[in-house]
Amino acid sequence: MSNIDHTVNIDLQERSYPILIGSGLLADASLFSDKLPYRHILVVSNETVAPLYLDTLKTALGNRLVEQVVLPDGEQHKTMEVMNRIFDTLMNGRFGRDCCVLALGGGVVGDMAGFAAASYQRGVAFVQVPTTLLAQVDSSVGGKTGVNHALGKNMIGAFHQPTAVVIDSDALQTLPDRELSAGLAEIIKYGFIRDADFLQWLEENMSSLLARSKPELTHAIKRSCEIKAEIVAADEYEHGVRAYLNFGHTFGHAIETSQGYGNWLHGEAVAAGMSMALTMSARLGWLDNTEVARGLAIIRSANLPVEPPPEMTTDTFLELMSRDKKVREGRIRLVLLKAIGDAIVSTDYDDNHLSATIKQCLPDHTA
Repeated sequence: MSNIDHTVNIDLQERSYPILIGSGLLADASLFSDKLPYRHILVVSNETVAPLYLDTLKTALGNRLVEQVVLPDGEQHKTMEVMNRIFDTLMNGRFGRDCCVLALGGGVVGDMAGFAAASYQRGVAFVQVPTTLLAQVDSSVGGKTGVNHALGKNMIGAFHQPTAVVIDSDALQTLPDRELSAGLAEIIKYGFIRDADFLQWLEENMSSLLARSKPELTHAIKRSCEIKAEIVAADEYEHGVRAYLNFGHTFGHAIETSQGYGNWLHGEAVAAGMSMALTMSARLGWLDNTEVARGLAIIRSANLPVEPPPEMTTDTFLELMSRDKKVREGRIRLVLLKAIGDAIVSTDYDDNHLSATIKQCLPDHTA
């Protein structure tokens, strides 16, 4: 009997795939038998997740040739050097083009395993089994893969869609509180950019989400995946509306790069970045102060930061943001809000407004 509660489909013609959401999916042998018609599978995990779930998953995969590679945990290990461990295992195991790379872990594992799958023999099948909330609602969906460079986050990578995403909500019960909040940042983002009613639901249910109530978490995951699926189906390669998913990320990536990958979690940096984007939207006259205050309160309610690190300066932000992969013709592209639930991508702003926004959002308001 299937444990799948919800299925969200991403419509990409021949590259379409399901997002399967439910309880106990990691141990569901019938699911993997149905959705993974691969004989030779490489499971990529990390030192934190593997002891918790790898044996369960391997049992569910049944009588196939299953090998594994366990990577160090943390954003600071999302590098080409560490990813070579995946290639070494694929090569030494003589994996063919009919193999599958399965990512068991959070966003770092998923991004690296996906990039390895995109590159190995010019592309092999790839399945996401995300175990963190952030990966379940964001990074596992949509086919963005890659590694970091010292000068910028996710600057080296490829679009490579998975053949399925398997989301087991039970995995969230072992997730540290800080990681749970980091995932809530991406969920809040969907309300800001696309669904004002969902944002209101999050306001009303944040305490239940923090308490890991399964019905509320399942609903939040499902709605987030639905929104991302709609956007990715409309703009797979980020030429238009998919850029809305970067709300808060241009500011946030600057924070991550400045602090050293892993010191601020991605969701924490995005939370502070969303706060800055709300402030910039108000400075351009699109949001009023009440709406900004409401947005900041929602972010704080998820136990997330609304200010960048105190040692960052306006110059640091501008320098790092100018290296962002979303820069076009020398202009930093910002995702801002015309209204709650209505995002816009803009390069048409006064640079003085951007500098003033950064300065306003810094903790000491002086840099």
